[in-house]
This record gives sequence, structure tokens and C-alpha cells, in this order.
Amino acid sequence: MNTNLIGLQRDGADALSEQLNALLANYQVLYMNVRGFHWNVQGDNFFELHAKFEEIYDQLLLKVDELAERILTLGGKPLHGFSDYLSRSEIEEVKGVHNGHLAVESVLSSYKLLLEQQRRVLAAAAELGDEGTVALLSDYISQQEKEVWMLAAYQGRSA
Repeated sequence: MNTNLIGLQRDGADALSEQLNALLANYQVLYMNVRGFHWNVQGDNFFELHAKFEEIYDQLLLKVDELAERILTLGGKPLHGFSDYLSRSEIEEVKGVHNGHLAVESVLSSYKLLLEQQRRVLAAAAELGDEGTVALLSDYISQQEKEVWMLAAYQGRSA
């Protein structure tokens, strides 16, 4: 039998774990970027953005843990070194941003990348019959689409 402990085809689960590790790397870099925005934002919108960035990084941290645990559930090994994250992430490390609107633009562009990546991984998970990963990513996509709409509205533009 060539299935893992949860009944998924082993080769497919291994390939999906690799895709989830790439997603995990993007989440970790975005998490650190948003942490930096929270710490360093200045200006007229300091109070609202300081709180909003904390809300965002709290959500990202939960997702980081869920992704790592999903990789383990599939039989894979989650990446756990920042050098691994930086080498695999499509989201670039952002430093020294104090302007709230620039920080929000960075988050919006990162969410766009995550949404595109998550849709690809969701399709691969659906093809494998992995309802657990499909459900997880479906929830992430729904939540992030709403977040994009709200952040875009904050910036004075439509999503």
C-alpha cells in the first residue's frame, strides 16, 4: 500500500508538503514584516495601524502553526529555519518602513501573492483528495479576501 497514515497517496502528499513548505516560508516572512510595521509605524494613523498590524500578525502566527502541523499530518517535515524561509519565500523581507500607507501596500501585495499561491495549493490538494488541506486553505482564502477588501478601502481604492 502506497498511502500515508491518513490514507492519501504518499507521493502526492509529499509533493503537497513541499508546496505547503513554500507557503509556510511566505507566511513566516510576512509575519516578520508585519511585526516590523507594528513596531515602527509612525504618523497620523499610528494608533489604528499599530492595532491593525498586531491583529494581522496574530492571525499570521496562528496560520504558521496550522500550516506546520498540516505538513506533519501529511507525513512531511516543516521548515523551521529563517535561512530556509528567506531562501524559499517569494515575499521579500521589508525593513525600515515607517509610513503606514507604504506598510499597508506591502501587506496588500503580500496577500495577493499568498492568495494566488494558496489557490494553486488548494487545487493540488483537491486533486489529491486532501479535504483537510482544502478546508484549511479555503478558510485562509476567504478571510484574506475580506482583509484585502478592507485594507484597499483604507487606502482609498477598491479591491
